[in-house]
Amino acid sequence: MRVYVLQHVPFEELGNIQPWLTQQNAEVHYCRLYAKDPLPDVNETDLLIVLGGPMSVNDESHYPWLVAEKAFLAQAIAAEKPIVGICLGAQLIASCQGARIYSNYAKEIGWFDITAVAASGDVLPLPATMHVFHWHGETFELPAKAVLLASSVACNNQIFQLGQRVIGLQCHLETTADNARSMVLHCADELTGGSFIQEADTILAASAAQYQQLSQLMTQVLEYVTRP
Repeated sequence: MRVYVLQHVPFEELGNIQPWLTQQNAEVHYCRLYAKDPLPDVNETDLLIVLGGPMSVNDESHYPWLVAEKAFLAQAIAAEKPIVGICLGAQLIASCQGARIYSNYAKEIGWFDITAVAASGDVLPLPATMHVFHWHGETFELPAKAVLLASSVACNNQIFQLGQRVIGLQCHLETTADNARSMVLHCADELTGGSFIQEADTILAASAAQYQQLSQLMTQVLEYVTRP
């Protein structure tokens, strides 16, 4: 399996995705867009992981590589490549399909529940309720033909499926304790208080069981998009 990771900032990394890739004996390549790495050939890609980042998908004037990245993702979706987009990654998937990305009414940062949404057809099965990690201030319209799979109180569009191979995650299912510490370190200025913004100590007090649940959910997502 040849996997390409689209990375937007150095401090948002694969987290619990890395052990799964190792188990698959995957050949992993990083495309560090912040360092102007070239995008891969869609035909050479067996799985795309599109990570998060603090920028907006609308910030094309400040981050011109967003234009090429959106075009690349549209091409990969059309080619029915397996794709998992996380936070900014999910918003990029929505954007490249013509959906609007805009500021959510509240930032959602910390550990909050998401709830599965009933959906028919061949869709990713999810538990009824999941306690997951969030760090975002924007949201998006659901792309045309996408199926909503999970919502939270603060943000309606949390997990969606597009076709049979694309999953968008507004929440951060890839998070490990190291990921959480890195986010707090680099984005502490966003911890400004609010109904859906937890303090750093609360964020970092998450139990091993919480991280294990995230890992199990992420494994489920990865196995679903890469199934035969």
